[in-house]
Amino acid sequence: MRIAYFTHSLRSCWNHGNAHFLRGVLGELVARGHDVEAFEPEGAWSLANLLRDHGAEPLRAFERSYPDLRSTSHAADADVAELVDGADLVIVHEWNDVKLVSELGRLRKRGGRFILLFHDTHHRAVSAPEEMRSFDLDGYDGVLAFGEAIAEIYREWGWAGRAFTWHEAADIRRFHPPAQEGAREGLIWIGNWGEDERSEEIVDYLLRPARDAAFPLDIYGVRYPDRAKRMLHDYGARYHGWIANASAPDAFAKHVATVHVPRRYYTQLLPGIPTIRVFEALACGIPLVSAPWSDSEGLFRVGEDFLMVSNGDEMARTLRRLKDDADLRESLVAKGLETIRKRHSCAHRAEELMRIYAGLRVPEEAVAA
Repeated sequence: MRIAYFTHSLRSCWNHGNAHFLRGVLGELVARGHDVEAFEPEGAWSLANLLRDHGAEPLRAFERSYPDLRSTSHAADADVAELVDGADLVIVHEWNDVKLVSELGRLRKRGGRFILLFHDTHHRAVSAPEEMRSFDLDGYDGVLAFGEAIAEIYREWGWAGRAFTWHEAADIRRFHPPAQEGAREGLIWIGNWGEDERSEEIVDYLLRPARDAAFPLDIYGVRYPDRAKRMLHDYGARYHGWIANASAPDAFAKHVATVHVPRRYYTQLLPGIPTIRVFEALACGIPLVSAPWSDSEGLFRVGEDFLMVSNGDEMARTLRRLKDDADLRESLVAKGLETIRKRHSCAHRAEELMRIYAGLRVPEEAVAA
């Protein structure tokens, strides 16, 4: 079947974490024999920032790392009917222009022979609901939400029976333990600063505990203002800037442990949604310690797959324990890998998507008959 995915950017992961998952799941669909193409708008801010900071080499690296993926840029006035001609399934990421979202919905209503899904992977359903309600989804067959809490919001908005929970997952073709173990030292954190959505938490659950545990800390990410960089320096952390997502497994392999610091919306209003980095870190076989969040959907075995703490002091104690307890590290790695491989790979999500598609296509075919 032919699958068209409209994303903000597939080629750039600069402050665009969902690109990690899309690369993995679209690659899995290609491996299953599907004809898959991504479409991204010309001038996408993630790509523009990547090119500004690093030039064209990251795009060449993307092509080397993901030779099976196709991504086509489209103008704002592109003929969407031509782009999706022959498609069986069309998915539209929420970080697209309102006009594009509406045009695809109208095309479907006018007799488009594809299943049309809206993919929501952000917290704007609670942080900026008026923005999300501005999307005209009339004509869409369903919504893919990256957590049950988001799916439930859509059900309240009238999508009962058509809002599907579709979590992110790890691309285990590329995110896996190193083939040969080398020296590991210190703590690593890969995360963007953002709009102060977790600035206090970064201090309380990462910078101060790492310093107190005498754990050397390397930080990768973007959008750190000068004041944040000064703060990292004051706490003794080494800031390295942007890292290509495909390079993250090698970076994890050089460190003893990593930390998860969820953004405030995911701890206060959207329980059950971890970031992609949790899946990826566990897939790479690195012990992980998390600041508190509610795993309300039972995605993991908290305390076995990774450790969760309730405050900064406990984080510091746990990091000291990890440094000194090789058996604990080994157990966390084994359990985390087991859960990812059983439940949370991009292959699992590709299968889930095909089941959702089949369930929506059956009544469509019945009406046609």
